[in-house]
Amino acid sequence: MASKICTYCTPPLAHRRSPIVFMTGTYSFLPSYSTRGPTLRIVSVHSNNHCSGKSVITSETASAIDFLTLCHSLKTTKRKGWINHGIKGPESIADHMYRMALMALIAGDLPGVNRERCIKIAIVHDIAEAIVGDITPSCGVPKEEKRRREQAALTEMCKILGGGMRAEEIQQLWEEYENNASLEANLVKDFDKVELILQALEYEMEHGKVLDEFFLSTQGKFQTEIGKSWAKEINSRRKSLLADKTKRSN
Repeated sequence: MASKICTYCTPPLAHRRSPIVFMTGTYSFLPSYSTRGPTLRIVSVHSNNHCSGKSVITSETASAIDFLTLCHSLKTTKRKGWINHGIKGPESIADHMYRMALMALIAGDLPGVNRERCIKIAIVHDIAEAIVGDITPSCGVPKEEKRRREQAALTEMCKILGGGMRAEEIQQLWEEYENNASLEANLVKDFDKVELILQALEYEMEHGKVLDEFFLSTQGKFQTEIGKSWAKEINSRRKSLLADKTKRSN
C-alpha cells in the first residue's frame, strides 16, 4: 500500500512472545518467539503413553494448528497506509485479502482463467505478512529486500505447516502472484488495487478525508478488463461524491 512516512515497520513477531498455549492430556503446544528477532521457534512435547485410551494428536494436526495460530496476526495487524493517514480502526491484512477473495468469487468468467485458483491466490498473496508485517513503500525497504524477507517468512511458515503438498501449493501460488506469471495472477493483482481504492473511497466517505494518493498510485496500472471496469466504476462514484460535496459547501 502507498502511504506517507512509515512508523510501524517493525515485524509483528519481533520482540514479543505469544500467550497462546494449547494442551491436551497427551500433548502440549507452546509457540515460543525469540526476543532477539522475528525468527519463530515451535516447541512441541509429545507423551510416550500411547496406551492411555486418550486420543493422540498427530504431528500433521499439530502443524496445522501451529500454522493457523501464526496466521492469527493477519487478523490483528492493521494496514499501515491507513494508520499513517489517521484512519481509526482500519482494516487488517486479513480483511483486505478476504474481500479480494470475494472479488474472485463474484467476477464474471474470463476465457482461460481458473476462478478457484484466483481465490487461492487472493487468500495467500499477503500471507508472509504474518511474520514480516505490512511493508509499505514509505518504509524505505528496497523491493528486492522486501521480497527476500517475505520469501524467507513464507519458507518458515511452510516449514511450520509441515511441508508436503499444501505447503508446496502455498509457495507456488505466492510466487505466481509475485511474478505476475499467469492470467490468474494478473486478475488478482488487479483485485489488489481495486480493493485498495474501494477501501480508500469508503474511508473518504466515513472519515471525511481526501485520499488522492491511493487513486493516483493505481491509475493506469490495471491489466484486465474486469479490473479496468471495476476501477472505472469506483472512480466514477468518487467523482460524483466529490462533486456533491463541492455543491453543498458552496
